Amino acid sequence: MLFAAVQVTWAASGTTVPWSPDVAYAPTVQLFLAALAVLAAGACLATTRPLARRGRVTVAASLILTVPVFVMGMAGLPAYFVMLASFSGVESATGLAHTLLSAVGAALLILVALSYRRRLRGRCPRCGHAHPGTSYGPLAHPGPALASKRTRRTVYLLMCGLLPWAGVKTIWTLGGDAIGVTAQGWREANEGASGVSKALASVGIDVTVLAGAAAVFLLLGLLYPWGQVFPRWTLFLSGRRVPRLLPLLPAWLCAVGLSVYGVALVVYAPLIAVGVLPKLKPSGAFTTSSGITCMVLFGGLAFGGLGFGLIAAARSYSARTRPICASAATPVATP
Repeated sequence: MLFAAVQVTWAASGTTVPWSPDVAYAPTVQLFLAALAVLAAGACLATTRPLARRGRVTVAASLILTVPVFVMGMAGLPAYFVMLASFSGVESATGLAHTLLSAVGAALLILVALSYRRRLRGRCPRCGHAHPGTSYGPLAHPGPALASKRTRRTVYLLMCGLLPWAGVKTIWTLGGDAIGVTAQGWREANEGASGVSKALASVGIDVTVLAGAAAVFLLLGLLYPWGQVFPRWTLFLSGRRVPRLLPLLPAWLCAVGLSVYGVALVVYAPLIAVGVLPKLKPSGAFTTSSGITCMVLFGGLAFGGLGFGLIAAARSYSARTRPICASAATPVATP
């Protein structure tokens, strides 16, 4: 309802909310999003009540319709994270607000849909296990466990998609030339960067590569036991259980935008290369069309690899750490 109220306010006041750097949401689109948000709120309330078959179908259809809309609205979340982390400033405050509201809405709707699906299947809506007793009280958490070998191999393979993109950016930052971009051109193109970005670049570290490294750290935490129990180097937190949503929320929120964006770039670059789509004109530090096309492909491999890697790792982490209501009669099983 908060999302709907904000959208109506923006539409009535003519506030510009960017959908992309060059395109803004039309007032009619904002009103349509507000209507979808009201529909989603009604569906959420309906999931807590006993419904006939027609009501269950209506609620399910409403959630299926609205969840993708909110998920697409939060696709720019990783980009805003990099902007804020590098102190580069935010291009649009309304764009950031819309992305954050969409992210919160998507998270709430997904949790409601998951709980509703469990309830329809006769499982506990809170923990997802089939057990007698109430769904309240303390939760029993499984012990630390390593992700399966298959999951680890899949994530490692997807992480390799970072190498071309990070390698080229590191070459530029260190003063080298690659794919039609010179070190001088790269420095000139980044003259307006924040002080943090310039300080990192002076020691050969690109801020976006550093953000990619942070994503890799998150991936490893989702795969290994130290992501479930704080390790020794965390000092006073050492030995304590890691709150389950602490790694899962950023993983799921970033995974969606990264994977969608990555797939789009990976499809886009070959279509340009074979002439199906018009060639990209050199811009910024790029001096050749082939160079910028290569970077589009490298970016797609990097973002798509991180996105799908986060999805695979988060699914494994979610299964390995899923608690069960302590009142359940059956013991906790670790997948």
